[in-house]
Parts: sequence; structure tokens; C-alpha cells
Amino acid sequence: MFRRCVLILALLSITPQPQAAEKVVVGSKAFTESVVLGEVARELAQEAGAAVTHQRQLGGTRVLWNALRSGQIDLYPEYTGTISQEIFAGQNLNGDEAIRAAISDAGIEMTAPLGFNNTYALGMLDDRAPKLGIATISDLRNHPELKLGFSNEFMDRGDGWPGLKKRYQLPQTSVTGLDHDLAYRAIKSGSIDLTDLYSTDAEIAFYKLRVLRDDLHYFPEYKAVYLYRKDLVTRAPKVVKAIKQLEGTIDEPAMIAMNARAKLERVPEAQVAADFVKARFGVNVEVQQSSLWQRIGRRTLEHLYLVGVSLFAAILISIPLGVVAARSHTLGQIIIGVVAMIYTTPSLALLVFMIPLLGIGSTPAIFALFLYSLLPIVRNTHAGLVGIPLPLRESAAVLGLSGWTRLRQIELPLASPAILAGIKTSAVINVGTATLGAIIGAGGYGQPILTGIRLANTATILEGAIPAAVLALLVQGVFELIEIGFVPRGLRLRSETA
Repeated sequence: MFRRCVLILALLSITPQPQAAEKVVVGSKAFTESVVLGEVARELAQEAGAAVTHQRQLGGTRVLWNALRSGQIDLYPEYTGTISQEIFAGQNLNGDEAIRAAISDAGIEMTAPLGFNNTYALGMLDDRAPKLGIATISDLRNHPELKLGFSNEFMDRGDGWPGLKKRYQLPQTSVTGLDHDLAYRAIKSGSIDLTDLYSTDAEIAFYKLRVLRDDLHYFPEYKAVYLYRKDLVTRAPKVVKAIKQLEGTIDEPAMIAMNARAKLERVPEAQVAADFVKARFGVNVEVQQSSLWQRIGRRTLEHLYLVGVSLFAAILISIPLGVVAARSHTLGQIIIGVVAMIYTTPSLALLVFMIPLLGIGSTPAIFALFLYSLLPIVRNTHAGLVGIPLPLRESAAVLGLSGWTRLRQIELPLASPAILAGIKTSAVINVGTATLGAIIGAGGYGQPILTGIRLANTATILEGAIPAAVLALLVQGVFELIEIGFVPRGLRLRSETA
């Protein structure tokens, strides 16, 4: 019997075991076309046998490029003009081969163009441009009064507004940055007169916009490609082969039609991509649609993870910092000054600052939220301890209690209402701020909010906004219950009557 067991174990050890599917992460930018192309890549890579995750709507070019270089993602859709004018600005890369050589040094490869050129353009309402005599970008020189609204990325990128203004000597001073998708609604309502467009945007026809002729040929070609890590060729060669199938298969009308289905008809991007893959390659991809409650449940768990971990870490660090600040006036000023400086940093900027250090996903979001949660707890701990009446502190000293005993048994209980108020404030703020984590792939309630803004879909926005508001109220209630258990009854009564 023993020999038989040994033989069976030996046979099992030499029997080839099925290999786990190679994990591949696809990224996409925060606009519809990029998400659709990301879904196309995801579905083809999945068909090639990989275990694929699609990190949607990861902000702008620099976020995706840095994530690709660091290995946070394996591939994403990009444009040749963006590579040459933004990623490698100032290096005068002319042509696809020059681009290939530049990105190869960074450990990145590029497919051949997919088949369409999604160039930048400027647009105005079709019934307004003729009245002002505007047909080309040069004609804008005669109208310094125009209000311009550009996507936030276009405002600063190498091939965006600064270079355009210089090339055309444009005189406009009323120039604001806003979300690309919101710009279409702004131009329709008359809030702005002109905005930047992507030439394959379905909204150009929908909003009846006139594309101004780039008469000085400022914008380069923006041929759509996929960028992928070199090591993907050895890790998942079938995935690379599947992605390369897309070379030359998507022309401009086809891309505009897919954008229109996703953006205007509100067909899920995964379904749009699946229909394209089936029509082009005969591959049947089953698109699983989760229910509203399944989506809310998943986002709730993600959001609670972001809030819970970051808040718990903030409590562990902030209370000791507040105690130190209360013990030393000099150190107190330094500590409160530093955490106040962090707190006044815009939360979106704080999230983006974390990317070079911690990459994308929940880790940088948690760290940013942790930093953002420090001030209310530190300040309230400091205020609660400093505010203890002097006679009470002197009485504790007369009793001969050690400093640690006084802190634990007298001072912290007396300061507990203020400390809990600070924690409560941090928790509620954290719930709201955590929605921004979706910009760097952290998930949570921010994911449907960003998607809803991009698709101009109020119902999708509310899918994230309402649960976030409810969660904030629940957190408030939970800390009210905690206060009953931790704050001495006499102190609670005093705070209620104050």
C-alpha cells in the first residue's frame, strides 16, 4: 500500500500540470475612444488565452506612459502625434521608425497603425463660425474676444495650446481648461466659443460643429497604435500576435461609428468592442453585464477598502503626533504646519504625485488619502489635550501619577470628544475624496462617476454619487455610536449642553 501511494505521488509529480494563464493588464485613457480600443485589446488578449484586466480611464498620457514603463500595465492605445509631440517633446521625431527607435530605448514596442488618424482640431458651432467669418485657425486672430475652453491635457501638453498660440499668434486671453466631454456641452450652451476636438469624435456631427482648417499645419498625424512592453513578447506571444491583428483594420468611419454607439447610443464599450471583434475576426466574445446592485456592491467593497485602510493608518499616526504637538510648543507648530500644508494640497494633485512613487491602483490612492486624513485628527488631538483645564492637570500631578499613566487614564479620556470629532471629520472627508482614486485605477464609487461624466449619463453618475453620500452618512452614524462607547458619559453630557 505504501509503495502504491509513493508510485502515485511520483506519477503526479511528473505529469504535466496545466499552466496558469498569463496575467496581462490593459490600460486606457479617460476618453471614450481609448476605452473602446482598450476593450478591443482586452477581448482579443482574453481570446488568446491570457487572464486580462482592463484599467479604464487612467487619466492622461503621462499617467499611462509612466504606468507602461514601470510595468503597472502591459499595453494601451496611443497616437503617434502624442508620442512625438508630448512624450518625446523637443526631440523632433519624424516618422514611425524614429518613434519606434525612441520608445525601444524605454523597453516599449509599437504596433503598426490601426488604420485611422485621430488628429487634434479646433471646432466652433457650425452656425456661428460663418457669421464671424472664421474658417481657419488663422482667422481666430481677428477675434480676441472669443472664449476658448480646452481639455485640461491640451492646455499644457507639447502639441497643445501653448504651441498653437505661439504658431498662430493668437490673441485670446479668456482661455479655460475643462473636461473634454464637458466642453461639448459648454460650447453648445454658449459658455465657450471654441474647443479642441479629436477628429474621430462622434460629437462633432451630433453637436453640429465646424472643424477649422489647420492652415499652418500645426497638428501632426495622430495615427492610432498600441504600445506594449517588450517583455510581453516572451511572456505572452499569443497576446502580441492577437493585438497585431488589428493593424490596418480600423478606418476612420469605423472608429467614429464605434464612438457614436458608445457615447451617443450608450451601448457599453465592452459590447461595442465585442461586436467589432466578431464582425472583423469572427470571434464570439460573451459580454457579461452585471446588475446595478452587483456593481454597487463591488464598488462599495472597493471604496470601503480605500477609506478603511487609509483612515486606520491615519488614526495610528495622527494621535501620537497630536500628543507630541501638545507636549512641545515648537514641535507642535512644525507638526501642525506640515500636515496643514499637505491638507491644503489639492487632493487630485496629491493622488497624481503618488504615481511616480507607488504606481497606479489602490496603493497610491490609500497613501494619498492617509496623508489627507492627518490634519483634522492631529489638530483635534492637540486642541483636546491643550484645552484640559490646568487644575485637572495639576491634580493628576499631585497624585504622583507617571506621565504615561496621566496621558492614558486622564488626559486622553478628557480629550476624547475632540479626538473623535477629528476622526469623524477625516472619515467623512475621506469618503468623498476617495472617489478621485478612480482616476489612477483605484476603483470605488469614483469609477461610475467618471464614466457618467464621460458619457454624459446622469444615471451612471448617480450610481456612484448616491452611494458615496449614503456611505458618508453611515460613517457619521457609526462614529456617533463609537462616541457613546468610548467617551465618558459626563463629557458627552457636557458637550451636548455646551
